Parts: sequence; C-alpha cells; structure tokens
Amino acid sequence: MRGIHWCVIAVLAAALLLAGPAAQAAGHWSLFGTAEIENDNLAPMTHWTGMIERMRATPEPFADECEAADVQLCHLKQWNQFLDGVKGLDARAQLDRVNAYMNHFPYIDDITNWGRANYWEAPLEFLHKSGDCKDYAIAKYMSLRYLGWPIDSLRLVVVRDMNLNADHAVLAVSLDGAILVLDNQIAAVTNEDSIHHYRPYYSINEQHWWFHH
Repeated sequence: MRGIHWCVIAVLAAALLLAGPAAQAAGHWSLFGTAEIENDNLAPMTHWTGMIERMRATPEPFADECEAADVQLCHLKQWNQFLDGVKGLDARAQLDRVNAYMNHFPYIDDITNWGRANYWEAPLEFLHKSGDCKDYAIAKYMSLRYLGWPIDSLRLVVVRDMNLNADHAVLAVSLDGAILVLDNQIAAVTNEDSIHHYRPYYSINEQHWWFHH
C-alpha cells in the first residue's frame, strides 16, 4: 500500500480539528504499544465510507447466485459457500480460515487494478480483481462481520512497516483479552504483541476511528 503517508497525516489532522472536544482518549486496545484517541466522526474517512456505500449497493455476500453466470463470475456464490462452511467453527478457527482464504488471492496494486492509487475495494471487488493490503483487510473484516462478529471486536489498522519503510494495512481482532492480527504478509494469525515492526497511524471500524500515537 504505497503513497499514503502524507495523505493519512493530512486527513487525521483535519478530522481531529473537526472533532474538537468530541475526540476522547480511549487506549484500551494499545495497538502495537501505542496510545489512541477515539473519534466517532467518520465523515473525513471517505475511502472507508465510500467502500461501505458501494458494498451496500451490491448483494454481497448472502445471495446464492453468480454475479454473472453467463461469463462464469461466481465469486459471490463461492464466498457465500465458504462463509456457510465456517459458521459452526469456534472463533479462533474462523479467524484462521478467513485469513487463509483471503490470503490465497494474489497481491495486485491499485494502479494496476484501478489506474489510480489508494482505491479501497469492497469485498466483491476484491474477489473479482484481487487487491493490495488494505483490500485483504477489508475482505477479512466484512467476512467476520457476516459471520456475526461484533463491530467493537474488529478494526482495520493502517500502519507503517518499519522493516520495509512502507505503508501497510492489517485487520486487528479482539478475542479473549488478546489482540490478534490478520495480515496478508504473515501466513498465520498472529498475536499483536509479537509484532514489533508496525507503527500504526490510525484504526477504523463502522462506528469509530482511532488516531494512534
């Protein structure tokens, strides 16, 4: 996920100014050892909110049909069948299966897929075209939401990968007092406190976003 650093900083600064006294210290997740400021104003986060709007305009994922059967586009049906197959598993097994399922898609950057940088894909767009790190995280997030996971247990996290000197995104999940990370760069679901090379800019779900410092 390239080229978002200064864009992220500008968006966060503007959002905090808009929030004023509504922003509050939270910090209960302490992602990658940081403190955080919570904000419930998602309006500045247009990449995220735009993705959700596009997602709501499609039948994803609980439609037992192909998107275009005549041209054999059946990702929607396959996703639905996958989710049905993991519904009965315990929580950790669901995380492992969802992480592995999405990580099998090839990495393709936004310029190649969309002709522009920093396009946040809805899950069905990811299933059709693959995507980059944030798109893996979004697809995992929405898969878990459809499996019944509560909003407050999930966050997409935009980070700086200090090893690669590049921006990156992962899914963080709260389970049984631990924060687990689903990452397209790491095959297995990993405890957050064992990852030391990520520095988060912000995290977000459908209700709030958090600035990390």
